Amino acid sequence: MTLHRTATDFLLSRLTDSAILVVGDLMLDRYWHGDTRRVSPEAPVPVVRVSGSEDRLGGAANVARNIAGLGGRATVVGVVGEDANGSRLRDLLAETGVRGELVACAGWETITKLRVISRHQQLIRLDFETPLADAITASLEQRVGGLLDGSQQVMVLSDYAKGVLQDPGALIALARKAGVPVIVDPKRVDLSAYRGAAIITPNAAEFEAVAGRWSGDADLEQRARGLIDELDFGAILVTRGEQGMTLIQRDGACVHLPTMAQEVFDVTGAGDTVVASLAMGLAAGMELADAAALSNVAAGVVVAKLGTADVSRQELQRALDAQHPDEHGVLAEEDLLRYVARARARGERIVMTNGCFDILHPGHVAYLEQAAALGDRLVVAVNDDASVGRLKGAGRPVNSLSQRAAVLAGLRSVDWVVPFAEDTPERLICAVRPDCLVKGGDYRPEEIAGGDCVREGGGEVVVLDYLEGFSTTAILQSLSRDAGA
Repeated sequence: MTLHRTATDFLLSRLTDSAILVVGDLMLDRYWHGDTRRVSPEAPVPVVRVSGSEDRLGGAANVARNIAGLGGRATVVGVVGEDANGSRLRDLLAETGVRGELVACAGWETITKLRVISRHQQLIRLDFETPLADAITASLEQRVGGLLDGSQQVMVLSDYAKGVLQDPGALIALARKAGVPVIVDPKRVDLSAYRGAAIITPNAAEFEAVAGRWSGDADLEQRARGLIDELDFGAILVTRGEQGMTLIQRDGACVHLPTMAQEVFDVTGAGDTVVASLAMGLAAGMELADAAALSNVAAGVVVAKLGTADVSRQELQRALDAQHPDEHGVLAEEDLLRYVARARARGERIVMTNGCFDILHPGHVAYLEQAAALGDRLVVAVNDDASVGRLKGAGRPVNSLSQRAAVLAGLRSVDWVVPFAEDTPERLICAVRPDCLVKGGDYRPEEIAGGDCVREGGGEVVVLDYLEGFSTTAILQSLSRDAGA
Protein backbone atom coordinates (compact mmCIF):
# COMPACT_ATOMS: atom_id res chain seq x y z
CA MET A 1 0.00 0.00 0.00
CA THR A 2 1.21 3.47 -0.90
CA LEU A 3 -0.32 6.76 0.12
CA HIS A 4 -2.70 8.41 -2.30
CA ARG A 5 -1.35 11.69 -3.65
CA THR A 6 -4.37 13.54 -2.23
CA ALA A 7 -3.73 12.03 1.19
CA THR A 8 -0.13 13.21 1.30
CA ASP A 9 -1.03 16.69 0.09
CA PHE A 10 -3.75 16.90 2.73
CA LEU A 11 -1.35 15.86 5.46
CA LEU A 12 1.52 18.11 4.47
CA SER A 13 -0.78 21.12 4.25
CA ARG A 14 -1.90 20.60 7.85
CA LEU A 15 1.30 19.58 9.62
CA THR A 16 1.74 22.85 11.47
CA ASP A 17 -1.78 22.54 12.90
CA SER A 18 -0.96 19.26 14.67
CA ALA A 19 -0.61 19.45 18.47
CA ILE A 20 0.63 16.27 20.12
CA LEU A 21 1.35 15.43 23.76
CA VAL A 22 4.17 12.94 24.39
CA VAL A 23 4.59 11.27 27.78
CA GLY A 24 7.32 8.82 28.69
CA ASP A 25 10.94 8.05 29.44
CA LEU A 26 13.28 10.89 28.53
CA MET A 27 16.88 10.10 27.66
CA LEU A 28 20.01 11.91 26.66
CA ASP A 29 21.83 10.07 23.88
CA ARG A 30 25.53 10.97 23.86
CA TYR A 31 27.96 10.01 21.11
CA TRP A 32 31.76 9.98 21.27
CA HIS A 33 33.43 9.84 17.86
CA GLY A 34 37.02 8.96 17.09
CA ASP A 35 39.49 6.94 15.04
CA THR A 36 40.52 3.39 15.86
CA ARG A 37 44.05 2.55 14.78
CA ARG A 38 45.28 -0.08 17.23
CA VAL A 39 44.31 -2.72 19.76
CA SER A 40 44.88 -2.03 23.45
CA PRO A 41 47.89 -3.82 24.99
CA GLU A 42 45.83 -4.18 28.18
CA ALA A 43 43.01 -6.24 26.63
CA PRO A 44 41.87 -7.37 23.15
CA VAL A 45 39.78 -4.25 22.58
CA PRO A 46 40.18 -1.33 20.14
CA VAL A 47 41.63 1.94 21.35
CA VAL A 48 39.50 4.92 20.28
CA ARG A 49 41.08 8.35 20.18
CA VAL A 50 38.03 10.54 20.92
CA SER A 51 37.97 13.60 18.68
CA GLY A 52 34.39 14.80 19.07
CA SER A 53 31.15 14.39 20.98
CA GLU A 54 27.49 14.97 20.23
CA ASP A 55 24.31 14.99 22.32
CA ARG A 56 20.89 14.06 20.98
CA LEU A 57 17.42 13.64 22.39
CA GLY A 58 16.44 10.05 23.08
CA GLY A 59 13.40 8.06 24.14
CA ALA A 60 10.19 10.08 24.48
CA ALA A 61 12.21 13.22 23.80
CA ASN A 62 13.16 11.84 20.38
CA VAL A 63 9.48 11.21 19.61
CA ALA A 64 8.79 14.87 20.37
CA ARG A 65 11.81 15.89 18.30
CA ASN A 66 10.43 13.96 15.31
CA ILE A 67 7.06 15.68 15.66
CA ALA A 68 8.71 19.10 15.76
CA GLY A 69 10.88 18.20 12.78
CA LEU A 70 7.73 17.42 10.77
CA GLY A 71 6.30 20.81 11.66
CA GLY A 72 4.00 19.81 14.50
CA ARG A 73 3.61 21.37 17.93
CA ALA A 74 5.03 18.89 20.44
CA THR A 75 4.74 18.97 24.22
CA VAL A 76 6.67 16.35 26.19
CA VAL A 77 6.09 15.28 29.79
CA GLY A 78 8.78 13.30 31.60
CA VAL A 79 11.31 13.20 34.39
CA VAL A 80 14.87 14.52 34.53
CA GLY A 81 17.40 14.66 37.32
CA GLU A 82 18.71 17.86 38.84
CA ASP A 83 22.05 17.30 37.14
CA ALA A 84 24.12 18.52 34.19
CA ASN A 85 22.64 15.96 31.81
CA GLY A 86 19.13 17.03 32.81
CA SER A 87 20.02 20.62 32.00
CA ARG A 88 21.49 19.54 28.69
CA LEU A 89 18.31 17.65 27.83
CA ARG A 90 16.20 20.72 28.64
CA ASP A 91 18.40 22.85 26.38
CA LEU A 92 18.09 20.41 23.49
CA LEU A 93 14.30 20.38 23.79
CA ALA A 94 14.24 24.17 23.66
CA GLU A 95 16.59 24.25 20.66
CA THR A 96 14.34 21.78 18.84
CA GLY A 97 11.20 23.79 19.48
CA VAL A 98 9.62 21.24 21.83
CA ARG A 99 7.71 22.43 24.88
CA GLY A 100 9.06 20.59 27.89
CA GLU A 101 6.79 19.98 30.89
CA LEU A 102 9.42 18.19 32.95
CA VAL A 103 9.35 16.92 36.50
CA ALA A 104 12.70 17.39 38.26
CA CYS A 105 13.64 14.55 40.58
CA ALA A 106 16.23 15.42 43.23
CA GLY A 107 18.86 12.77 43.82
CA TRP A 108 18.01 10.91 40.61
CA GLU A 109 20.32 10.67 37.62
CA THR A 110 19.00 11.67 34.18
CA ILE A 111 18.93 8.58 31.96
CA THR A 112 21.93 8.83 29.65
CA LYS A 113 23.21 6.45 26.98
CA LEU A 114 26.80 6.89 25.84
CA ARG A 115 27.76 5.33 22.52
CA VAL A 116 31.33 5.16 21.26
CA ILE A 117 31.47 5.40 17.45
CA SER A 118 34.43 4.79 15.17
CA ARG A 119 34.29 4.78 11.38
CA HIS A 120 30.48 4.90 11.54
CA GLN A 121 30.36 1.74 13.65
CA GLN A 122 29.12 1.55 17.23
CA LEU A 123 31.74 -0.15 19.39
CA ILE A 124 30.04 -0.02 22.78
CA ARG A 125 27.07 1.52 24.59
CA LEU A 126 27.22 2.56 28.25
CA ASP A 127 23.92 3.14 30.09
CA PHE A 128 23.67 5.45 33.07
CA GLU A 129 20.35 4.97 34.86
CA THR A 130 18.88 4.24 38.28
CA PRO A 131 15.40 3.14 39.39
CA LEU A 132 12.79 5.87 39.65
CA ALA A 133 10.79 6.41 42.83
CA ASP A 134 7.11 5.42 42.71
CA ALA A 135 6.11 8.79 44.15
CA ILE A 136 6.74 10.46 40.81
CA THR A 137 3.56 8.99 39.29
CA ALA A 138 1.16 11.45 40.94
CA SER A 139 3.15 14.43 39.65
CA LEU A 140 3.09 13.08 36.10
CA GLU A 141 -0.65 12.46 36.15
CA GLN A 142 -1.24 15.99 37.40
CA ARG A 143 0.89 17.46 34.61
CA VAL A 144 -0.83 15.36 31.94
CA GLY A 145 -4.32 16.16 33.26
CA GLY A 146 -3.59 19.87 33.08
CA LEU A 147 -2.41 19.59 29.46
CA LEU A 148 -5.43 17.66 28.18
CA ASP A 149 -7.41 20.89 27.88
CA GLY A 150 -8.72 20.51 24.35
CA SER A 151 -5.62 21.79 22.58
CA GLN A 152 -4.00 18.35 22.20
CA GLN A 153 -5.14 16.18 19.31
CA VAL A 154 -3.22 12.97 20.06
CA MET A 155 -1.30 11.62 23.06
CA VAL A 156 1.71 9.33 22.67
CA LEU A 157 2.95 7.12 25.50
CA SER A 158 6.60 6.31 24.83
CA ASP A 159 7.32 3.52 27.29
CA TYR A 160 10.93 2.38 27.48
CA ALA A 161 10.27 0.54 30.77
CA LYS A 162 12.52 2.92 32.73
CA GLY A 163 9.89 3.66 35.36
CA VAL A 164 8.25 6.89 34.24
CA LEU A 165 5.08 5.20 32.97
CA GLN A 166 4.36 3.24 36.12
CA ASP A 167 0.58 3.49 35.62
CA PRO A 168 -0.13 4.08 31.91
CA GLY A 169 -3.75 2.98 32.41
CA ALA A 170 -4.46 6.10 34.48
CA LEU A 171 -3.05 8.34 31.74
CA ILE A 172 -5.05 6.53 29.04
CA ALA A 173 -8.22 7.02 31.13
CA LEU A 174 -7.50 10.76 31.38
CA ALA A 175 -7.00 11.03 27.62
CA ARG A 176 -10.13 9.04 26.78
CA LYS A 177 -12.18 11.25 29.07
CA ALA A 178 -10.82 14.26 27.17
CA GLY A 179 -11.59 12.62 23.82
CA VAL A 180 -7.90 12.34 22.89
CA PRO A 181 -6.75 9.11 21.15
CA VAL A 182 -3.68 7.44 22.65
CA ILE A 183 -0.84 5.78 20.73
CA VAL A 184 1.42 3.51 22.80
CA ASP A 185 4.93 2.38 21.95
CA PRO A 186 5.09 -0.52 24.45
CA LYS A 187 8.03 -2.25 26.08
CA ARG A 188 6.38 -4.32 28.80
CA VAL A 189 5.10 -7.84 28.23
CA ASP A 190 1.85 -7.26 30.12
CA LEU A 191 -0.13 -5.28 27.56
CA SER A 192 -3.11 -5.05 29.89
CA ALA A 193 -1.40 -1.99 31.34
CA TYR A 194 -2.32 -0.19 28.09
CA ARG A 195 -5.97 -1.25 28.04
CA GLY A 196 -8.13 1.14 26.03
CA ALA A 197 -5.37 2.63 23.86
CA ALA A 198 -6.38 3.64 20.36
CA ILE A 199 -3.34 1.91 18.89
CA ILE A 200 -0.21 0.15 20.12
CA THR A 201 2.95 -0.24 18.04
CA PRO A 202 5.03 -3.24 19.20
CA ASN A 203 7.90 -4.51 17.11
CA ALA A 204 7.92 -8.14 16.03
CA ALA A 205 9.94 -9.34 19.04
CA GLU A 206 7.73 -7.44 21.49
CA PHE A 207 4.55 -8.78 19.90
CA GLU A 208 5.91 -12.33 19.90
CA ALA A 209 6.78 -12.05 23.61
CA VAL A 210 3.11 -11.27 24.31
CA ALA A 211 1.18 -13.26 21.71
CA GLY A 212 3.61 -16.11 21.01
CA ARG A 213 5.37 -17.10 17.79
CA TRP A 214 3.11 -16.94 14.74
CA SER A 215 3.31 -19.11 11.63
CA GLY A 216 2.28 -16.59 9.00
CA ASP A 217 0.39 -13.38 8.31
CA ALA A 218 -3.01 -14.97 8.91
CA ASP A 219 -1.87 -16.32 12.27
CA LEU A 220 -0.38 -12.95 13.24
CA GLU A 221 -3.67 -11.25 12.39
CA GLN A 222 -5.68 -13.76 14.43
CA ARG A 223 -3.45 -13.32 17.49
CA ALA A 224 -3.64 -9.53 17.18
CA ARG A 225 -7.42 -9.62 16.98
CA GLY A 226 -7.53 -11.65 20.16
CA LEU A 227 -5.57 -8.92 21.96
CA ILE A 228 -7.71 -6.16 20.43
CA ASP A 229 -10.90 -7.80 21.72
CA GLU A 230 -9.46 -8.66 25.12
CA LEU A 231 -7.82 -5.29 25.88
CA ASP A 232 -10.10 -2.87 24.03
CA PHE A 233 -7.47 -1.64 21.59
CA GLY A 234 -8.54 0.22 18.48
CA ALA A 235 -5.70 -1.29 16.43
CA ILE A 236 -2.29 -2.90 16.60
CA LEU A 237 0.55 -1.89 14.28
CA VAL A 238 3.32 -4.49 14.32
CA THR A 239 6.63 -3.19 12.97
CA ARG A 240 8.47 -6.12 11.36
CA GLY A 241 11.84 -4.80 10.18
CA GLU A 242 12.67 -5.93 6.66
CA GLN A 243 9.16 -7.39 6.35
CA GLY A 244 7.58 -3.97 6.77
CA MET A 245 4.55 -3.43 8.98
CA THR A 246 1.18 -5.03 9.58
CA LEU A 247 -1.82 -2.98 10.71
CA ILE A 248 -4.75 -4.85 12.26
CA GLN A 249 -7.83 -2.76 13.09
CA ARG A 250 -10.81 -3.46 15.29
CA ASP A 251 -13.19 -2.93 12.34
CA GLY A 252 -11.78 -5.97 10.57
CA ALA A 253 -9.30 -4.30 8.23
CA CYS A 254 -5.79 -5.72 7.96
CA VAL A 255 -3.08 -4.07 5.86
CA HIS A 256 0.44 -5.36 5.16
CA LEU A 257 2.92 -2.58 4.34
CA PRO A 258 6.18 -3.63 2.67
CA THR A 259 9.35 -1.99 3.95
CA MET A 260 10.21 1.34 2.35
CA ALA A 261 13.84 1.28 3.49
CA GLN A 262 16.30 1.45 0.59
CA GLU A 263 19.27 1.04 2.94
CA VAL A 264 19.33 0.05 6.61
CA PHE A 265 22.22 1.68 8.42
CA ASP A 266 20.99 1.98 12.02
CA VAL A 267 17.57 1.14 13.48
CA THR A 268 18.18 3.23 16.63
CA GLY A 269 15.11 5.39 17.26
CA ALA A 270 13.12 3.99 14.33
CA GLY A 271 10.23 3.17 16.66
CA ASP A 272 10.19 6.78 17.82
CA THR A 273 9.82 7.94 14.23
CA VAL A 274 7.00 5.47 13.62
CA VAL A 275 4.86 6.67 16.53
CA ALA A 276 5.66 10.34 15.84
CA SER A 277 4.64 10.23 12.18
CA LEU A 278 1.65 8.02 12.99
CA ALA A 279 0.49 10.61 15.54
CA MET A 280 1.05 13.41 13.02
CA GLY A 281 -1.07 11.62 10.45
CA LEU A 282 -3.95 11.06 12.85
CA ALA A 283 -3.76 14.64 14.13
CA ALA A 284 -3.93 15.89 10.54
CA GLY A 285 -7.13 13.93 9.98
CA MET A 286 -5.81 10.99 7.99
CA GLU A 287 -7.41 7.57 8.06
CA LEU A 288 -5.46 5.15 10.24
CA ALA A 289 -4.33 3.04 7.28
CA ASP A 290 -2.93 6.13 5.53
CA ALA A 291 -1.26 7.32 8.75
CA ALA A 292 0.37 3.89 9.10
CA ALA A 293 1.59 4.06 5.50
CA LEU A 294 3.03 7.49 6.26
CA SER A 295 4.91 6.13 9.29
CA ASN A 296 6.24 3.32 7.13
CA VAL A 297 7.73 5.85 4.70
CA ALA A 298 9.21 7.89 7.55
CA ALA A 299 10.79 4.81 9.11
CA GLY A 300 12.38 3.97 5.77
CA VAL A 301 14.10 7.36 5.83
CA VAL A 302 15.37 7.27 9.42
CA VAL A 303 16.97 3.81 9.35
CA ALA A 304 19.40 5.08 6.71
CA LYS A 305 20.87 7.48 9.30
CA LEU A 306 23.43 6.86 12.02
CA GLY A 307 22.25 6.95 15.62
CA THR A 308 19.12 8.40 17.17
CA ALA A 309 17.66 10.51 14.37
CA ASP A 310 14.53 12.26 13.19
CA VAL A 311 12.86 12.87 9.84
CA SER A 312 12.37 16.42 8.61
CA ARG A 313 9.34 17.57 6.67
CA GLN A 314 11.53 18.05 3.58
CA GLU A 315 12.92 14.50 3.81
CA LEU A 316 9.44 13.08 4.20
CA GLN A 317 8.22 15.12 1.23
CA ARG A 318 11.04 13.75 -0.94
CA ALA A 319 10.31 10.19 0.15
CA LEU A 320 6.61 10.62 -0.61
CA ASP A 321 7.40 12.20 -3.97
CA ALA A 322 9.49 9.15 -4.81
CA GLN A 323 6.37 7.03 -4.33
CA HIS A 324 4.41 9.26 -6.68
CA PRO A 325 6.66 10.72 -9.36
CA ASP A 326 4.95 13.80 -10.73
CA GLU A 327 2.81 12.59 -13.60
CA HIS A 328 3.67 13.89 -17.04
CA GLY A 329 0.75 14.91 -19.17
CA VAL A 330 -2.31 17.12 -19.24
CA LEU A 331 -3.12 18.74 -15.89
CA ALA A 332 -5.71 21.03 -14.40
CA GLU A 333 -4.27 24.34 -13.21
CA GLU A 334 -4.62 23.39 -9.53
CA ASP A 335 -2.62 20.18 -10.03
CA LEU A 336 -0.01 21.99 -12.10
CA LEU A 337 0.63 24.55 -9.37
CA ARG A 338 1.12 21.78 -6.83
CA TYR A 339 3.56 19.88 -9.05
CA VAL A 340 5.49 23.05 -9.85
CA ALA A 341 5.81 23.83 -6.13
CA ARG A 342 7.21 20.36 -5.45
CA ALA A 343 9.63 20.57 -8.37
CA ARG A 344 10.82 23.98 -7.22
CA ALA A 345 11.34 22.64 -3.68
CA ARG A 346 13.67 20.04 -5.20
CA GLY A 347 15.69 22.84 -6.82
CA GLU A 348 14.37 22.25 -10.35
CA ARG A 349 14.18 25.10 -12.88
CA ILE A 350 10.73 25.67 -14.41
CA VAL A 351 10.37 26.76 -18.05
CA MET A 352 7.00 27.80 -19.51
CA THR A 353 5.66 28.60 -22.95
CA ASN A 354 2.25 28.91 -24.56
CA GLY A 355 0.37 28.78 -27.84
CA CYS A 356 -2.52 27.33 -29.80
CA PHE A 357 -0.51 24.44 -31.32
CA ASP A 358 -3.43 23.67 -33.65
CA ILE A 359 -1.49 21.56 -36.11
CA LEU A 360 1.81 20.41 -34.65
CA HIS A 361 4.66 20.65 -37.13
CA PRO A 362 8.49 20.32 -37.09
CA GLY A 363 8.87 23.99 -36.21
CA HIS A 364 6.85 23.45 -33.03
CA VAL A 365 8.83 20.35 -32.11
CA ALA A 366 12.21 22.04 -32.55
CA TYR A 367 11.03 25.10 -30.62
CA LEU A 368 9.76 23.01 -27.68
CA GLU A 369 13.01 21.04 -27.55
CA GLN A 370 14.97 24.31 -27.36
CA ALA A 371 12.68 25.56 -24.61
CA ALA A 372 13.03 22.35 -22.59
CA ALA A 373 16.83 22.65 -22.75
CA LEU A 374 16.60 25.90 -20.76
CA GLY A 375 15.53 24.16 -17.54
CA ASP A 376 14.43 20.98 -15.83
CA ARG A 377 10.65 21.10 -16.38
CA LEU A 378 8.74 22.43 -19.39
CA VAL A 379 5.15 23.64 -18.94
CA VAL A 380 3.11 24.25 -22.10
CA ALA A 381 -0.04 26.38 -21.72
CA VAL A 382 -2.56 25.77 -24.50
CA ASN A 383 -5.48 27.98 -25.57
CA ASP A 384 -8.84 26.28 -25.24
CA ASP A 385 -11.08 25.96 -28.32
CA ALA A 386 -13.08 29.14 -27.70
CA SER A 387 -10.00 31.32 -27.29
CA VAL A 388 -8.42 29.83 -30.43
CA GLY A 389 -11.58 30.72 -32.35
CA ARG A 390 -11.45 34.28 -31.10
CA LEU A 391 -7.76 34.61 -32.02
CA LYS A 392 -7.65 32.71 -35.32
CA GLY A 393 -11.14 33.14 -36.70
CA ALA A 394 -13.91 30.87 -38.01
CA GLY A 395 -12.97 27.25 -38.65
CA ARG A 396 -10.27 27.17 -36.01
CA PRO A 397 -9.10 25.19 -34.25
CA VAL A 398 -8.81 22.30 -36.64
CA ASN A 399 -8.04 19.96 -33.74
CA SER A 400 -9.91 20.11 -30.44
CA LEU A 401 -8.26 21.05 -27.17
CA SER A 402 -8.14 17.44 -25.99
CA GLN A 403 -6.49 16.35 -29.24
CA ARG A 404 -3.95 19.19 -29.23
CA ALA A 405 -3.09 18.65 -25.56
CA ALA A 406 -2.67 14.90 -26.03
CA VAL A 407 -0.23 15.37 -28.92
CA LEU A 408 1.82 17.89 -26.94
CA ALA A 409 1.89 15.63 -23.87
CA GLY A 410 3.30 12.85 -26.03
CA LEU A 411 6.45 14.82 -26.82
CA ARG A 412 9.52 13.85 -24.81
CA SER A 413 10.45 17.51 -24.33
CA VAL A 414 7.15 18.39 -22.60
CA ASP A 415 6.46 17.67 -18.93
CA TRP A 416 3.10 19.29 -18.28
CA VAL A 417 0.33 20.65 -20.52
CA VAL A 418 -2.28 22.97 -19.03
CA PRO A 419 -5.26 24.59 -20.81
CA PHE A 420 -6.34 28.20 -20.33
CA ALA A 421 -9.48 30.01 -21.44
CA GLU A 422 -8.38 33.66 -21.65
CA ASP A 423 -7.11 35.32 -24.81
CA THR A 424 -3.67 35.64 -23.19
CA PRO A 425 -1.97 33.36 -20.63
CA GLU A 426 -0.90 36.29 -18.43
CA ARG A 427 -2.95 35.28 -15.38
CA LEU A 428 -1.75 31.66 -15.57
CA ILE A 429 1.88 32.67 -16.07
CA CYS A 430 1.67 34.97 -13.05
CA ALA A 431 0.28 32.08 -11.00
CA VAL A 432 3.07 29.70 -12.06
CA ARG A 433 5.90 32.28 -11.95
CA PRO A 434 8.28 30.18 -14.08
CA ASP A 435 12.03 30.70 -13.85
CA CYS A 436 12.09 31.12 -17.61
CA LEU A 437 9.26 32.24 -19.92
CA VAL A 438 9.81 31.32 -23.56
CA LYS A 439 8.10 32.59 -26.67
CA GLY A 440 8.85 31.91 -30.32
CA GLY A 441 8.79 34.36 -33.21
CA ASP A 442 9.61 38.04 -33.67
CA TYR A 443 8.32 39.26 -30.27
CA ARG A 444 10.27 41.69 -28.15
CA PRO A 445 10.61 40.38 -24.55
CA GLU A 446 8.75 43.38 -23.11
CA GLU A 447 5.73 42.58 -25.34
CA ILE A 448 5.25 39.02 -24.11
CA ALA A 449 2.18 38.45 -21.90
CA GLY A 450 3.15 37.54 -18.36
CA GLY A 451 6.73 38.68 -18.81
CA ASP A 452 6.50 41.36 -16.14
CA CYS A 453 5.41 38.81 -13.51
CA VAL A 454 8.30 36.53 -14.42
CA ARG A 455 10.89 39.30 -14.24
CA GLU A 456 9.48 40.60 -10.94
CA GLY A 457 9.95 37.10 -9.54
CA GLY A 458 13.60 37.03 -10.59
CA GLY A 459 13.03 34.99 -13.76
CA GLU A 460 13.94 35.68 -17.37
CA VAL A 461 12.04 36.02 -20.66
CA VAL A 462 13.60 34.39 -23.72
CA VAL A 463 12.57 34.68 -27.39
CA LEU A 464 13.40 31.74 -29.66
CA ASP A 465 13.19 31.45 -33.44
CA TYR A 466 10.81 29.01 -35.03
CA LEU A 467 12.23 26.63 -37.63
CA GLU A 468 11.95 28.47 -40.95
CA GLY A 469 9.46 27.24 -43.52
CA PHE A 470 6.79 25.93 -41.17
CA SER A 471 3.58 27.50 -39.87
CA THR A 472 0.07 26.25 -39.17
CA THR A 473 -1.44 28.94 -41.39
CA ALA A 474 0.81 27.97 -44.31
CA ILE A 475 -0.07 24.31 -43.89
CA LEU A 476 -3.81 25.09 -43.95
CA GLN A 477 -3.44 27.32 -47.01
CA SER A 478 -1.52 24.60 -48.81
CA LEU A 479 -4.23 22.09 -47.98
CA SER A 480 -6.87 24.50 -49.26
CA ARG A 481 -5.06 24.98 -52.55
CA ASP A 482 -4.62 21.25 -52.98
CA ALA A 483 -8.33 20.70 -52.30
CA GLY A 484 -9.24 23.40 -54.84
CA ALA A 485 -7.05 21.83 -57.49
